[in-house]
Amino acid sequence: MGHHHDHNNALSRRAFMNALLAAGAGVAAAGWGAACSPQSAGASNRLTTSSRGDEQGQAPEKQGGARMPVGFVGHGAPTLAIDPGKGGDLARWSKALPTPRAILAISAHWEDAPASAGTTRVQDLMYDFYGFPEELYQIEYPSPGAPDLVRRIGALMGEEVTRHDRALDHGVWVPLLHMAPQADVPVLQLSLPSREGPEALFELGRKLAPLRDEGIFILGSGNVVHNLRRLSWHDPDGAVPPGWASEFDRWVEEVIDQGDFDALVDYRHKSPGLRIAHPTEEHFQPLLVAAGAASVQRDPVGYPVKGFEYGSISRRCVQFG
Repeated sequence: MGHHHDHNNALSRRAFMNALLAAGAGVAAAGWGAACSPQSAGASNRLTTSSRGDEQGQAPEKQGGARMPVGFVGHGAPTLAIDPGKGGDLARWSKALPTPRAILAISAHWEDAPASAGTTRVQDLMYDFYGFPEELYQIEYPSPGAPDLVRRIGALMGEEVTRHDRALDHGVWVPLLHMAPQADVPVLQLSLPSREGPEALFELGRKLAPLRDEGIFILGSGNVVHNLRRLSWHDPDGAVPPGWASEFDRWVEEVIDQGDFDALVDYRHKSPGLRIAHPTEEHFQPLLVAAGAASVQRDPVGYPVKGFEYGSISRRCVQFG
């Protein structure tokens, strides 16, 4: 479900970022592409819209050889889009990473099995939330599509990937406003096939792992702890998270630090207080896809963002590699 507004009245992305800068955010100076001029932005990183033999299992043409890490971002509330402080944390993270040729995003807000591809063209965003500030419904993020990436994923999965002309949901565009503020990196959203179960989600990540060597940033988007019924609107910065939220958040950090992906996948039995940390599991499960992609080769792990917001929503972001 979305909130529909007249596109003609929408703020441009440029106007939005200028407004952030005027407020002292400095976000646009930090994320991917910030050093590029308008003429050169993304020129060496963009996937084209033409086929390069992916139907035969060939990778899209490589441009640069940087092996990409795998990420999981805590996207939190939609107000992250207009929060210069929390957005700045994401911008600093992406600035420290290689610039990807494309971003493959798996969000908690699109559950569909088998894994399917969203839009491969520039189109309006999905404002899939209600009751938030009007300015959120005016944001644009005109990132290029990545049709070649759909074909490559199909080759890796051994089957054609179903395509939907579905706009990017807020689990994707809200963090990317800060991580790739120039919107010059192609973005493809892949659905979260949650009903297939944790093992299948992890295996999906393993199948996608070769994309890392092709300059693709695989990004899961959800929250390590997510219980909207237990929010504390009086604690927007999460200064005093409840014990159950801290315990679950620490457990995730411990099993990832230990490389214990078996425990992570078996979270329904191994994690502390799952039902209070996740009354529904869709915000946790993109982490399983990211972990699967990272499991093929043991990489160092980091947590570029930690902490909580609104009492108990975990902001933890994970970087594998």
